[in-house]
Amino acid sequence: MKATGVSSAAISNALRYQQAKMQADLVKATKESQTGTVADVGLALGARTTQAVTFQRDLDRLNGIVDSNALVSARLTSTQDSLGQIADTAQSFLSALTSGVSGDSSTSILQTAGASALQQMTGILNTSVNGEYLFAGTNTDVKPIDDFNAAGSPAKAAFDAAFSSYFGFAQTDPAAANITAAQMDDFITTQVEPQFLGAGWQANWSSATDDQITSRISLNETTQTSVSANEQGIRKLAMASAMVSSLLTGNISEAAQNAVVGRAQTLVGEAIGGITQIRAETGIAQQRVSDASDRMKTQVDLFEKHIVDLEGVDPSEAATRVADLTQHIETSFALTARLQQLSLLNYLT
Repeated sequence: MKATGVSSAAISNALRYQQAKMQADLVKATKESQTGTVADVGLALGARTTQAVTFQRDLDRLNGIVDSNALVSARLTSTQDSLGQIADTAQSFLSALTSGVSGDSSTSILQTAGASALQQMTGILNTSVNGEYLFAGTNTDVKPIDDFNAAGSPAKAAFDAAFSSYFGFAQTDPAAANITAAQMDDFITTQVEPQFLGAGWQANWSSATDDQITSRISLNETTQTSVSANEQGIRKLAMASAMVSSLLTGNISEAAQNAVVGRAQTLVGEAIGGITQIRAETGIAQQRVSDASDRMKTQVDLFEKHIVDLEGVDPSEAATRVADLTQHIETSFALTARLQQLSLLNYLT
């Protein structure tokens, strides 16, 4: 019979190795308990790792579009609110013009109403959300509309220059009392319209682009998600407001003033129709974004379920393993401390 010697050092080293292994297992079990998924996807899934990576990639892409759609929805909501305010401004201005045509409002009241409508419209069109101008088209970092009545306004200068060039005198000149309705109507058609409904709009008034923002709202769907200040309805409201605020001066003949008011009334009516159409198109875009987000959220739920099926672990089992490993490690530390106290000298004494 042969006796085999056992040293305290050998036992201590064996316990140290076991501690290191249990600590590594504890890190793994703790991660699985906290995340609810396997610690090492490749080790756990093997050949199915590619499938899990594909699901995760598609999930991240869908979540990115859903988050983007939330920002798009906020922009469209703000745009819709602003368009509603412009429509209200146009409606109030139209009511004032209607009263003026029937003789219930004075020229000064109409002039004030025109200036007020123009100021309100300019302020609304220059609204920004998150640092981006809503009505600037794709040029979102530039204020889309200049203030017509501001000092040095190119739009006001062009308007006054067109009047002086056509009639040969300024609006405040006494000779303006001789302007006929036909002359004023021709001036509006040949000189004023090109400044608002033609190239003059972007030359003197607008820094917005005709192109609108196009957003991807799903994996295979895009839609326009902005409104430009260059829309015809907005231009017509600006034209009517500028005409009334600039041409209804005391020196211009009553016949010419009536021609201005009548033309402005027609323009504002057309502007309201155009703005209503824009609001309807914006509403359709809002609905498309909402529907796309709902569809993708359903897809996200499906991908998350597939990922859990592949990578998921039982949280209760993971928590139990953490508790067991913690207890074993603590016991191992206690045994190691006891073994380190073993000494032949202590035994002999």
